Amino acid sequence: MGKTDSPYTLQIFVMQGIWGIFMALLQHAVTAAREYLWGFPMLAVLFGTHLYFTFRLGFIQRKIPQGIRLSLTGTKSSNKDQVTPYSALATALAATIGTGNIVGISTAIAIGGPGAVFWCWLTGVFGIATCYAECYLSIRYRVRREDGTFAGGPMYILDRRLKKRKLAAAFAVFTLLASFGIGSSVQSYSIRTALQHQITVSPHLVGMAVGVLAGVIIIGGNSQIAKVCMWLVPLMSVFYVGGCLYIIGRNRAVLPETFSLILSSAVCPKAVAGGFGGGALLLGIQTGVSRGLFTNEAGLGSIPMVAATAAASSDSSGEAAVRQALISMTGPFWDTVVLCAITGIAAVGSMVSHPQEYRGVAPENMCFVAFRELPFGGEWMLSISLVLFAFATIIGWNVYGTCAVRYLWGEAGVRAYQVAYMFFAYLGAVLSMELVWGISDLLNSLMALPNLFGLWMLSGEITTDSGKGRVKGQKRNKN
Repeated sequence: MGKTDSPYTLQIFVMQGIWGIFMALLQHAVTAAREYLWGFPMLAVLFGTHLYFTFRLGFIQRKIPQGIRLSLTGTKSSNKDQVTPYSALATALAATIGTGNIVGISTAIAIGGPGAVFWCWLTGVFGIATCYAECYLSIRYRVRREDGTFAGGPMYILDRRLKKRKLAAAFAVFTLLASFGIGSSVQSYSIRTALQHQITVSPHLVGMAVGVLAGVIIIGGNSQIAKVCMWLVPLMSVFYVGGCLYIIGRNRAVLPETFSLILSSAVCPKAVAGGFGGGALLLGIQTGVSRGLFTNEAGLGSIPMVAATAAASSDSSGEAAVRQALISMTGPFWDTVVLCAITGIAAVGSMVSHPQEYRGVAPENMCFVAFRELPFGGEWMLSISLVLFAFATIIGWNVYGTCAVRYLWGEAGVRAYQVAYMFFAYLGAVLSMELVWGISDLLNSLMALPNLFGLWMLSGEITTDSGKGRVKGQKRNKN
């Protein structure tokens, strides 16, 4: 029997060796490409775009209160398959509020130091202007589909306005691939990690369960996804923020030291108590900015795709574009300016207060250490938050991927994409975190490039038309 079994044992051993080598080479290639694309040129272009639109649009961030008010007073659509302004925002928030707000921030602190929190937050503040600009263009150049609903996004801007059809197709392909990473695989891995902190469960079982549950909602289309997101986003946000605020309140004695450490580390890297985050300045900036883009997606080109579906108006006039752009730009505000800031302050404050608790802890587990400070069930509370956030992102990002598929192949390709999307939800649960995050960051940059190109080419149109467009109820310039 031993001689009979030995060839099979040898074959298994060889196959495992080949698979290990392949994964190592893939990891090396992804890391090299990520570091190249997320080097100083990309940071300069991305952050420069945020700054440019911030000043050219007269610091549009000051209109966040107006955007919030408009999002809560959106009109209802007579078409059951259309989405309202609020449901469009809820879908975008579902896609953006995810692992980046929890695991992403804690790993950013571990890699880039406490200063990464500041750069992530600053990316969100200035990214609000870029989000406004890209959503404005998506409304202006959206198209009406046969069923009366709308479709839009950077691919339609590049195609219809700039006549760059190859670049539009490239963006759609990047979006499709990114949806399998940032939208599906990364989130599925986070669900697996959260569950395995509390119970023993097979990664394969987690992946299959996530894929099936997401598929039940996804098959219902954009309107069904929007309905789920409208109640899921507020529920999960209040649930998680409550825990973070408790941690901040408990460590209020070290709040001045916490803020000082975050701000000083942003320009002069320091290791936080517990030994985390003493890297170089560029590493802190790079980590913070990339995590900022990962969480709020400003400049990525994803949010405009769902913004274009909103039924705030039956046309694509300047007024309709301004209204929906104001609503959509509140997404980065809630996601990064508020939620990521609260997460970062809670995490750093906990490290400063209890440095001994963080010694030897893996970066992805730091958030669980912080939530142990809750009076009871802290780790369970964080696990539930992670599962809800990640699952919401899975169904939200499916909307983006579906938009890309419809642009490339029409309605015929949607069903095949949905099946593939569910498969990647399974696949993400069995991959390593380092590889998943690396692929996601890489795909982020590939999406951003054509989108930023379109924004810069039409920057004059955005700033000029936005000044002319008014939302009903505002005073018009008589001149």
